[in-house]
Amino acid sequence: MTDSENDWKIFIGDGRSPHENLKHLPDPPPWRFSRPPNPLALPQGIDVNREAHRAAPFIPNDEMVIAVNAALYLRRPLLITGKPGTGKSTLISKVAHELKLGPVIRWPITSRSTVREGMYEYDAVGRLQASKHGEPPVEAYLKLGPLGTALLAENWPRPLLIDEIDKSDLDFANDLLNVIEEGEYEIPELRRLKDPLVKVRDFFGEEVEIQGGRIVCGQFPFVVMTSNAEREFPPPFLRRCVRLNIQQPTPEELANIVRSHLAKYPKALASEAVSELIDKFDLRRKDNQEVSTDQLLNAVFLTVAMREQAERSFSKEELDALRENLLRQLSGSMA
Repeated sequence: MTDSENDWKIFIGDGRSPHENLKHLPDPPPWRFSRPPNPLALPQGIDVNREAHRAAPFIPNDEMVIAVNAALYLRRPLLITGKPGTGKSTLISKVAHELKLGPVIRWPITSRSTVREGMYEYDAVGRLQASKHGEPPVEAYLKLGPLGTALLAENWPRPLLIDEIDKSDLDFANDLLNVIEEGEYEIPELRRLKDPLVKVRDFFGEEVEIQGGRIVCGQFPFVVMTSNAEREFPPPFLRRCVRLNIQQPTPEELANIVRSHLAKYPKALASEAVSELIDKFDLRRKDNQEVSTDQLLNAVFLTVAMREQAERSFSKEELDALRENLLRQLSGSMA
């Protein structure tokens, strides 16, 4: 990667912060939005260090950095596929921390998820029950969801994680596409009100204003969608995403991951047992056993770091049994 001062990258991936380039985020392509984005301005009270504990040990490779920057420039969601434990949902924490985007808005997807619930929730039953004692305001029973909160950002892009989107039903991707493509959404319950400006609560419980019953993004959020590749998505959806397929890390990359996550245990990292565990883990992958990187980290932490640095006592039989348990394949027989 180039180190030129004219480097195109907004996200570098090495954790340098603050990042001056974010003050000059380029305009979106002319075909993305009919309106120019609002000027960048960091909101008061946003916790820019919320993702630090997740971001610090994560090491993005060049392919990840390129994909993130493409998504930032194009104002497109980043669709990440890969095996469990490869860092799909951690990459957004790295971006959010380095670019000071604030806490990640996390939206775990299930087969029952809808775009409407991602935009807002309206407690019609609760309002009906309260109406026995008067006419309660609609906005008091309406709360923005993760997608609505991310889109409502006026001057600062919010980080939104739509996790395991492949678990959704068949209509979800197209419904989501329509909202992301336009960056707008109408809330009928607010649209019908006489007062054009109302205050509601967002995903974090903060009070925000909605004008004319419409959510219109002033700064398009940085959206990451993760998928375990359990099903295919329609071409119209895919062509509107920046796609990234995260491969399983090589043994050298595994060693870097272990060093990064367990840097506070230098004595343990010098142990040959770490290399032996990495070799054992890699051999299981080559035997087509489904194992994830966090299993390796668990094994190194519990059977090496705790033994070498914290001086916990393990018998050889206990160590062998622990390692076998922690590196057990994720699918197939439990025997």
